[in-house]
Amino acid sequence: MYPLITLEEHYLSNDVRKLREGSSSNPYNRFPPIITTQLLDLSDLRLKDMDAGSVSLQIVSHGPGNFPPELCHAGNDHLSAAIQQHPTRLAGWAMLPMSQPTQAADELTRCVQQLGFRGALIDNHLDGRFYDDASYWPVFARAHDLDVPLYLHPTFAPAALQPHYSGNFSDAAAFWMGHASWGWHSETALHLLRLWAAGVFDRFPRLKLVVGHMGEMLPFQLDRICGQARAWGTELRRDLRTVWEENVWVTTSGMFSLAPLACLLRVSPIEKIMYSVDYPFSTNEKGAAFVEEMDKSGLLTTEQMEMICYKNAENLLGVNAPKS
Repeated sequence: MYPLITLEEHYLSNDVRKLREGSSSNPYNRFPPIITTQLLDLSDLRLKDMDAGSVSLQIVSHGPGNFPPELCHAGNDHLSAAIQQHPTRLAGWAMLPMSQPTQAADELTRCVQQLGFRGALIDNHLDGRFYDDASYWPVFARAHDLDVPLYLHPTFAPAALQPHYSGNFSDAAAFWMGHASWGWHSETALHLLRLWAAGVFDRFPRLKLVVGHMGEMLPFQLDRICGQARAWGTELRRDLRTVWEENVWVTTSGMFSLAPLACLLRVSPIEKIMYSVDYPFSTNEKGAAFVEEMDKSGLLTTEQMEMICYKNAENLLGVNAPKS
């Protein structure tokens, strides 16, 4: 088995758990109790689960939510303390208060320069507002200046969008269509396109953006979008395909089948593809089985497998996978 670095692996701070406890709108109520137990643990249980799936190093991030600066600050300190206890097994993405972009940028600086975090994971939208609005660009500017990536991660649909996913079917079907079955991914893909169309990658040409789930549907659509983007009326120095190939990294998180991987390999440079699991919503064991399937598929050389499993993440984040 290759060393494995995973980049979309979540936790839940006690402060956020207490804030949401008892709320009928708590999204974690939809999951089995074991998921909350795994999210809260940053020590023995997490390490045991990592070992079960041969994960060498987790880059840990907080679960979705619009949280104030003080809660983000405390959550980052909590994660940092856990990393200090297990420095060879855990590293961190910062949790940022995106509703206050200037403070979010400052918290990113603190987390990178003082806590040693590797960048930040940010929700795909802020109660339905996307970050193509220039008021959010201080965060992109700071990530650009610090030379650290931002991981754009799906989040729960805002109340205003719930009717879009509701219909002549169960509430559970509506929730999952708006969530991990469809809406999370299509909305994240839309967001990346909005950022490009707004000129974010012209303004910040070295910005590093990571998306998960085999590219959030974009690899399948990319050729069609690039062909039509000429009609968008945008006058940008850098076209969409250039941005995709130079500024966007993609993880395999939560996707464990060869068909989307084969598509991704055709549209993304191999240097921009990285393995991930999406723990605890997916299991490390399922991820490890997929690594074996990839290795036997003939799609990848040994060198390419090493790049996807750990070397690309090492190069992007400046970390090292413990070698057994």
